[in-house]
Formats: sequence, structure tokens, C-alpha cells
Amino acid sequence: MPLMRIRLEMARNEGYPEGSSHHGYEFNAPLTDDGHISKQVWNEHAADCTVRRFWGDEEEEHGRLIHFGDRWVFHYTGHDVDDDEPIFRMGDHEFKVGEYISITEHDEEMYTFKVVSVSPSPLG
Repeated sequence: MPLMRIRLEMARNEGYPEGSSHHGYEFNAPLTDDGHISKQVWNEHAADCTVRRFWGDEEEEHGRLIHFGDRWVFHYTGHDVDDDEPIFRMGDHEFKVGEYISITEHDEEMYTFKVVSVSPSPLG
């Protein structure tokens, strides 16, 4: 099962009535044929499951997709665990273009993002 690169962009949210292609994430994750994250394959390739957070004029953040307990989070290099960004019910979501997912940002606000692309990752 190859790693896929998934791009999420801000959907319509309070403060973003039209959404925003300048706010979002690109991350690598192993997906099953039906678009779900494979925890088993993630265990084998966790080091390659990287994330890039882009947020308007802010400096990009880079980190990893982490799984612990029953939660998936984005964890960023140089940040405390308190700054991790939990992904709401990530294990239940299908990562297919047009689907939506919610992520709790550093500021504790939950935002909705739209899957805008899913393509093979250059990492494998």
C-alpha cells in the first residue's frame, strides 16, 4: 500500500466565508483502497508520514502524523505535545476529493477542511 499525499484546504468556517486555499495542510499517509488511513501500514512507515501546515502569511510548520491511543494528531517539530492538533475521528474518514474533515488548531478552535487532492506521495 503506497503512501498518498493528501491536501486539505480551509472550507467555509467562521471568519472564512468562502474558505481559503491559503490555509491548510499537506500530509503523507497510507490509505486503503476505500480511502481510510491504515494504522497497520502507518506503523511500518510512521517516519514518512509527514505534515506541512500552511497558514496564510505565517511561517510554514512541519511535523508528523502521529497515532496514540485512539487519536490521530499532527505534531510539529519544536512544539510541545500541548500544541498537537487533533484530527476529529480521523480513523473514520474517507480521504477522497470533496470530503470534509475537522481539525482543532493551536488556538483550540476547530475548523473544517476540504480534501482537494489525493495523489501518490513521492516518499513511497
